[in-house]
Amino acid sequence: MPIVQADELDTRRRQDTGTSEEEQMVAGILRRVQDEGDAALREYTRRFDRVDIAQPLVSDAEVEEAYTRVDPAFVEALRKAAEQIDAYHQRQKRQSWIDTGEDGTVLGQLVRPLERVGVYVPGGRAAYPSTVLMTVIPARVAGVEEIVITTPPQADGRVYAPTLVAAREAGVTRICKAGGAQAIAALASGTETIPRVDKICGPGNRYVALAKRLVYGRVDIDMIAGPSEIVVVADDSAKPAWVAADLLSQAEHDPLASAVLLTPSRALADAVANELSQQCSRLERSEIAAQSLRDHGAIAVTADLEEALNTANRLAPEHLELMVEDPWAWVGKVKHAGALFLGPWSPEALGDYVAGPSHVLPTNGTARFSSPLGVDDFIKKTSLIAASRQALLRDGPAVEILAEAEGLTAHAASIRVRMDKEDPHV
Repeated sequence: MPIVQADELDTRRRQDTGTSEEEQMVAGILRRVQDEGDAALREYTRRFDRVDIAQPLVSDAEVEEAYTRVDPAFVEALRKAAEQIDAYHQRQKRQSWIDTGEDGTVLGQLVRPLERVGVYVPGGRAAYPSTVLMTVIPARVAGVEEIVITTPPQADGRVYAPTLVAAREAGVTRICKAGGAQAIAALASGTETIPRVDKICGPGNRYVALAKRLVYGRVDIDMIAGPSEIVVVADDSAKPAWVAADLLSQAEHDPLASAVLLTPSRALADAVANELSQQCSRLERSEIAAQSLRDHGAIAVTADLEEALNTANRLAPEHLELMVEDPWAWVGKVKHAGALFLGPWSPEALGDYVAGPSHVLPTNGTARFSSPLGVDDFIKKTSLIAASRQALLRDGPAVEILAEAEGLTAHAASIRVRMDKEDPHV
């Protein structure tokens, strides 16, 4: 991995948004699933996944059978993670509120959960049961009544067993064997067996991303997820082997993943580069990690920690680790990051699985303006206004003036009719 200066780092976005031809193809899939429902869903599953599915929905018997195909230790770890994810998101819950003024006017905000949410779970190179927990549990804590999962079937027609177990443990109400753009189409439009949802969450390939982008407006979406990212800011107190291990934990995700070290220590930079070479060769996904480091990784030597933090803010990474002697002293300098990990005992992998916060995070620099997935993503708010007669008579003239200035005379008239002192109802 190259050692460069901080100002040489490339901040161009690496998201694969697809070609215009692919966008047209996805738009065709969306239309056909909308028109033909399950029949189109089955045909696309045969074409793209090479699997015939007579029934798109996973049965209870299939879920029960999945438990026999996973290690009991996996179920125990899943339950531990689910408990901690739930506890963290319980603290994010919002309440409706109402405030009554001295003149009797009542203002407030009603907080209501979405009724039905769809979660896309990849099933190919990226099959992550943990993502089931990280999306479904915040929705459930928010009060969403129905949570539907779509995930592509394997070659034998079954769904990846750990995904089914995670779905049951998280409280999913319906699981569908469908992947790709056709799954997003089914969630957005509904079919004979899949109900239309209010919001679609979850990562996927570029076809899934294109489909989510195209259905936005008919339904809500969480985000258009890009490749995984990690930036580690480290000083001489950091252990090179630990820094390298954390960088590789993201590089192994995808050839497009980005792993960057920012440090004022040239000695640490050289040591980490050596560790990366040694550790990468021992990974099961060594080819993926090596390509990620080669094409999108970097080690940048900065003038000091101040420059390192400024560079991190410019990158606005999905994950930011502060492996420095006093990480809390630098928290106030962090402006943009999806998740912040402090100190040597807080590797990013902890956040991916059991720490508690959802690991669905903004990528591609969008941490500049967006936040991690959480309970707020699964609620909606309604403003409540109940004005008193006194308030209307006091504020009505201002409304009339503003409405007339905008040429909205009917607005002004709706106030004026209530200001008429001859009207016995006033």
